[in-house]
Amino acid sequence: MKLVPGLYEAPITAELESALEKLTDSLGATREEITADEAPHLLARLLHDASLRALRNVRVAEGADDAEKKVGRLKLQVALANEVLGLLGRLAPKAGITDDEAVRHPAEILLALRELSDVRLGTLEVARPTLPLRQSDLLVNGPRDLRIGHEVRLELASADRVDLLVSFVKWSGFRLLRSELKAFVARRPGGLRVLTTTYMGATDATAVEGLLELGANIKVSYDSRRTRLHAKAWLFHRESGFTTGLVGSSNVSAAALLDGCEWNVRLSSVDNASILSKFLTTFDQYWADSEFEPYDKDRFQDATRRRDPDRDALARAIQLRAYPHQQAVLDALEVERKHGHHHNLVVAATGTGKTVIAALDYARLRKGGADPTLLFVAHRQEILRQSLATFRAAVRDGNFGELLVGDDRPTVGRHVFASIQAMHEKRLAKLAPDAYDVVIVDEFHHAQADSYRLLLSHFRPKILLGLTATPERADGKSVLEWFDDRIAAESRLWDALDLGLVVPFQYFGIHDDTDLSVVDFSGGRYDIASLEQLYTADHVRANAVIRALHSHVRDVTQIRALGFCVSIKHAEFMAKFFTQKGIASLAVSADTPDHKRSEALQKLRTGEIKVLFSRDLFNEGVDMPSVDTVLFLRPTESATVFLQQLGRGLRHEEGKACLTVLDFIGNAHKRFRFDQRFRALLGGTRAGVRDAIEQGFPHLPAGCEIKLDRESQRAVLQNVRALVGSTTRDLVEDLRGLGDVRLPTFLTRCDLDPEDLYKDGRCLTTLKRAAKLLASTNKESEEEIMRAFERMLHVDDDSRLDTWRGWLASDRPVSVDQDDPLQLMLFTVLGFTQKPVAEMGAEFKQLWANSDLREELRDLLELLADRQRRPTFAVDGVPFRAHATYTRDEVSAGLREIGDKGKLKRTQGGVLKNDPTRSDILYVTLDKDPKHFTPTTLYDDYPISQSRFHWESQAPTRAASATGRRYQGLTEQPWRTLLFVRHRKWDSRGVTSPYLFLGPVRYVSHEKEKPMRIVWDLERPMPSAFFNETKVAAG
Repeated sequence: MKLVPGLYEAPITAELESALEKLTDSLGATREEITADEAPHLLARLLHDASLRALRNVRVAEGADDAEKKVGRLKLQVALANEVLGLLGRLAPKAGITDDEAVRHPAEILLALRELSDVRLGTLEVARPTLPLRQSDLLVNGPRDLRIGHEVRLELASADRVDLLVSFVKWSGFRLLRSELKAFVARRPGGLRVLTTTYMGATDATAVEGLLELGANIKVSYDSRRTRLHAKAWLFHRESGFTTGLVGSSNVSAAALLDGCEWNVRLSSVDNASILSKFLTTFDQYWADSEFEPYDKDRFQDATRRRDPDRDALARAIQLRAYPHQQAVLDALEVERKHGHHHNLVVAATGTGKTVIAALDYARLRKGGADPTLLFVAHRQEILRQSLATFRAAVRDGNFGELLVGDDRPTVGRHVFASIQAMHEKRLAKLAPDAYDVVIVDEFHHAQADSYRLLLSHFRPKILLGLTATPERADGKSVLEWFDDRIAAESRLWDALDLGLVVPFQYFGIHDDTDLSVVDFSGGRYDIASLEQLYTADHVRANAVIRALHSHVRDVTQIRALGFCVSIKHAEFMAKFFTQKGIASLAVSADTPDHKRSEALQKLRTGEIKVLFSRDLFNEGVDMPSVDTVLFLRPTESATVFLQQLGRGLRHEEGKACLTVLDFIGNAHKRFRFDQRFRALLGGTRAGVRDAIEQGFPHLPAGCEIKLDRESQRAVLQNVRALVGSTTRDLVEDLRGLGDVRLPTFLTRCDLDPEDLYKDGRCLTTLKRAAKLLASTNKESEEEIMRAFERMLHVDDDSRLDTWRGWLASDRPVSVDQDDPLQLMLFTVLGFTQKPVAEMGAEFKQLWANSDLREELRDLLELLADRQRRPTFAVDGVPFRAHATYTRDEVSAGLREIGDKGKLKRTQGGVLKNDPTRSDILYVTLDKDPKHFTPTTLYDDYPISQSRFHWESQAPTRAASATGRRYQGLTEQPWRTLLFVRHRKWDSRGVTSPYLFLGPVRYVSHEKEKPMRIVWDLERPMPSAFFNETKVAAG
């Protein structure tokens, strides 16, 4: 075996090991252990290749003629295959491989089954595709190759269902396929689904009308200015299991189907099942996505004629609904009010639809016939008019609301959309403080201005809602004082990017060779004067910025850029230097007169200047869609300010494909927080950010890129790794400086999440003992309880949080009830799964005797309750709440799954059958192998939509078995299925992930068996955030 340098992915066999041992010292091998999750596919491929060689090389007896050899060879091949199948069945009895799967003699292949009524004199056989159903191939429309149009016609003849995903449908292409499509729909009514777009007005209305007349189900993306759908694909479902697909470059047009330079891959479910499964998964998710709406002739024609954008916006408003990210904010507001917080701030990134959130929230408050009075305040007339239209759509009342701006005056005054200028002191004096039940203030970062403070101080509404993309102001003043110093809900920039509501960005981290590790750093900030001196002392860094700009943009003379600097002097220095180098630039600041500032912005829009430098003047509220480049020329300490500045360039404008972001990075001070910047972009934990940087940011919204050069990656990783790996010694030193503080204070002052503190059995009590703030103890009984803090971090429902807090608040242990599921769950979380349930009282007594640990547990539960943002719902007959998270052990405890020795059962496998509740508990991990992207298992289980889920049963399950009948609801007594799902087995910290309880599900349909592929309907739609995180489709 000859080995050459390069990448491999081969199981190490004896032959390969021998070859590796003979390698010279100049070559080194990288090895990795095979995991149990990836082994079936790796080893099956090994067996496949070996089986193929064996079957090709069987030998018959010498002396036989050619015909006898062929027959004898076939017999040996069949016998060998059956022998291997029998061996597999014996060695893996749970796999369900039986003698029924042996190939019968004489060996034949089944080609078709037809209804007897079809088999009549003169009836032709069903046309077969030219390519065998079991093979994949590449079609290129070459002169001696198969034509895509011809193959589509043949595939249609035998399909049971057809899904077509295509950007454009042209009349020239439709007419070529019309007769075959007509025959298909006549044979399979309702079996044709089509997804297309009105992008660029390229789809012909006549073609879509033709499809509709044939009986196709059609959904359309009506956005004429952008499209998230560039795919072109056909999926030909066959109930026989021999599904095929075509994926490639061909739209439905004559050129694409006949003679265009087109590439399309023909896929077979026999050799590419995982790809076709991904196709179906993605198509189903697109079909359920609100971006694609049922075909409407008038609307389609309007969209393809490229209507005015304002009319497009109005059409969207008429169909007002919450995107998943907006629903997550609405859910968070519901939880906040349930917990007594009626003054709430919503932070929503540029383009995520703050006004839609507010309108749908208000519409929800009107349910049940209520009509709360409303005051909506903004600072510009156009915002007020757009907001009024949005609210009218939300409440479905074209007469709702009145304006108080300019010459408009309300006559009724119950629902008023007012400019802040109109709410002056004299008008306020005429209004009672409780005149409005609901007060909504847009762009709430203005709230510290005198006019806003006057309004907010005057009114005492039942509900106050602040909306902003920029909670941090340039002047450093906080607006959180109006909201109990808390943000109720945030909508991440990622959500807007996923939906195409803003342009994607391409971020480049560029090392600038500056050493900031020696710059004074206190209070979480660098010393401004020191940075200014460093950046303006010479032109070395400024030259590097210009070189990077030329390297990363196509044409510097065509850019519209904002440069964010450390000070006014730095901004002026950069503007002067850029202008000297032929890149016309200006600097503005808060001291620049308003007319000069407006003039500079206009020059940037028209291209008279290319770059506008500022300290942070453009952080907030300035709408500049023409900006296509952002330069970060300072280390931005605040993640919020970083997002605000980034957001200045994310608005859509005609011809703008993306925002280019150049971030100039030096060697940071050890207390600088790079993790905050990337967590603001990526979400998740510090450990998750570290992993993303190490892996090169593999999971980003479509069109986005984050690329750090080698030195930037080194500097950022060094900084983030130090934060992730905060040692116990570091935390003890921090605690000594703070003194004997309680948990919330410690976490806030040290800028830690609970996940940063609680790991490896560490807790605040252990730190206090190490810091000599508490007396030490050597009680072994405390060790499990100390690990309980980490096990408790997932708890997120009122049932457990309120009940456990109530128990822990008492100095006396809870009165033990071994039938109480919440007590059993607490017993489990405290770490006593290996002890008999009969010992629960003794263990509780030990905990209650330790006031320090009990106080810390109560503090932690308070923090968990405070960060709860997702509503949960009771489910009849079980102690679990839908949309809360649970470990397997908690589920077993809640169901009183107790074994022979009086201990709670620790379940394995994916299904738990619980007779007392007559329930099948399904445990689903979506990403089977956390170390690798594994397409072969990624699409076994997945959400189709927020209300529908695809699940693959255990391997031996047949539809007619007792288990299969339970799943289908065919048992005499009612039986139900409860679905618990998690994204990955372990989180970024390496801790076992809990399951999200999606609640009861109802059988819809299934395909195949051994295993059964079942589609479930959820009793309640899954949380929006979880669906967004786990869906396969982009957007």
